[in-house]
Amino acid sequence: MKYILTTILIMFSFVSYSQDIAFGEGEFEVKTTIDAVYIEGEDSFKLSSSGDAGEYGKVYLSYSFTSLFDTEGQGEFTGFAWAQQGENVQEASLQGVWKKQGSVYVLYSLDAVTDGNLMMVSGVLDMINQTLNFKVSPIQ
Repeated sequence: MKYILTTILIMFSFVSYSQDIAFGEGEFEVKTTIDAVYIEGEDSFKLSSSGDAGEYGKVYLSYSFTSLFDTEGQGEFTGFAWAQQGENVQEASLQGVWKKQGSVYVLYSLDAVTDGNLMMVSGVLDMINQTLNFKVSPIQ
């Protein structure tokens, strides 16, 4: 009985101290066209894309995709974004993971923007149609 009570208390403490990432208001879509792809070897490639980033204006992105653990059909990426709306310019560092699903690649990313926002991102990279589109939401 003592062990059961201890186990329940331990489980309760994990649940009570856990945190969820809260999506912020102001979710927006980013739609870009792939400008160029650079193959660096069998396990990595880079790409650049540009398009519209909602309230951030025109955006230019560069990514470096790798699979450091040689996991079939998935890996990680890093990158940079540069966006301009009128006179306002913002930059962001991009880091996340990718997974191949059928003919597209699904991306999940946590990004830091120079305006102080942290962003949660999920998107789809479609190499056949040369598009990279994703949804972005500030993290509260």
